Amino acid sequence: MNTTPAPGPVGPIVVGTDGSESARRAVLFALREAQLRGAGVRAVCAYGGGRTEPSDRAMTGWRDAGSEASPHLHDAVAREVTDSVEELRQQVGEPYVEVEIRCERGRPTQVLLEASQDATLLVVGSRGAGLWGRLALGSTSTEVVHHAHLPVVVVPPEPEHATG
Repeated sequence: MNTTPAPGPVGPIVVGTDGSESARRAVLFALREAQLRGAGVRAVCAYGGGRTEPSDRAMTGWRDAGSEASPHLHDAVAREVTDSVEELRQQVGEPYVEVEIRCERGRPTQVLLEASQDATLLVVGSRGAGLWGRLALGSTSTEVVHHAHLPVVVVPPEPEHATG
């Protein structure tokens, strides 16, 4: 008697994105992994969440820390995330992965964990564009690793090339 469960639908791969180079690397990883697994990707962007809001190096639609959010902030962020993810999806190529975009106001860790309730994998970059972005492992990725209920991949930064 075989006790192996029948394969069910594969949950999505959730990836955090904030417009930083680290997030772009995480999205590329998630897209490639989704191709291998036959899964979809849910690209999640949190905004307006306080200390981890992106700097001007990230998406142009973001507000500065401490200022009031624009009434059109959600639309601007969603547009930039959609454009960025679509560019990376084209770069990865066929078979094209189905991608769902979610942009939500809130703390990045909380938004990512809530968005990953039905996911099979959660992918984040090792550093974002937040105020603490210069740390070796960003505060969001550290919190996600400690609080996630599913496997987490933290995509490292591009290795620096030695000159010599």
